[in-house]
Amino acid sequence: MKHRGYNEIRQRGRFDFPIEYHYVDCHHLRFNMPYHWHVEYELIRILHGTFSLSLNETSLQAGPGDVFFIRDGIVHGGTPNQADCVYECLVFNAQHLLKEHQHCNEAIDSILQHDLHINKHLHPNQEGMLYSILDNLFAAMKTPAPGYELIVLGAFYAFFGVILQQGLYHPARFHNTEMKFRQQIHQVKQAFTLIETSYGSPLTLQDLADAAGFSPNYFCRFFQKMTQRSPIDYLNYYRIEIACRKLHTDQRSITEIAYECGFNDLSYFIKTFHKYKGTSPHKYKKNLFLAENNNLN
Repeated sequence: MKHRGYNEIRQRGRFDFPIEYHYVDCHHLRFNMPYHWHVEYELIRILHGTFSLSLNETSLQAGPGDVFFIRDGIVHGGTPNQADCVYECLVFNAQHLLKEHQHCNEAIDSILQHDLHINKHLHPNQEGMLYSILDNLFAAMKTPAPGYELIVLGAFYAFFGVILQQGLYHPARFHNTEMKFRQQIHQVKQAFTLIETSYGSPLTLQDLADAAGFSPNYFCRFFQKMTQRSPIDYLNYYRIEIACRKLHTDQRSITEIAYECGFNDLSYFIKTFHKYKGTSPHKYKKNLFLAENNNLN
């Protein structure tokens, strides 16, 4: 591989709505996009000027209105060809955004599981359906207003639907190295799924490694490389995020929520909560209550 890049790891948007938007012009710190990769998908739309993008070993050129679709795990970087170039990016976790709708998941499963690849370079016609869908998607994320999440989700379903309808994809073709890496990514996703579905149950490192089909030592190394967290650290992080959601919406006691989120020791729950949130569960819940009352007033 010409450029290995670095793994760009951070929370995308909200925990329950994992998508983030970037507007990039010459004043942006990453106007010249360094080589990197991430486990999310990305859409890049050129608004003004031209842009050169490298995807692994492939170099592409794009002009106004053109869109790049970047799969998870692909090393990519780019350079604006003029100082007045402007582009915008959406980085998103497709499986988490669309996971609640089984029928639609089945329709796009061949894309998310990499049996089919969406074309890297899209040329939406300004009068066409794809252009309109992407315009609504980017606009909703650029200036979020009440209900924007519904617009974004609807636009994503429409985007994948038009891609399949218009045949803007091709059968997957992998080199051996990339195939191995993608298979490992897919295997680690099984561990993420186990965490999401069984966070309230006792889970060990062996359980997570077994879900991924790796030895515990190899699983730890690969997981840490992907997320910059150990598997157990990520498990506890996920449990605390779920606990925060329950503290916001659930009237049960902190102790009950702690046990439901997989902590069998209240003091350990409080210590772990403070580690990730910088405050205690009690103060967190109190601040939520005060913020809601202020909004009502």
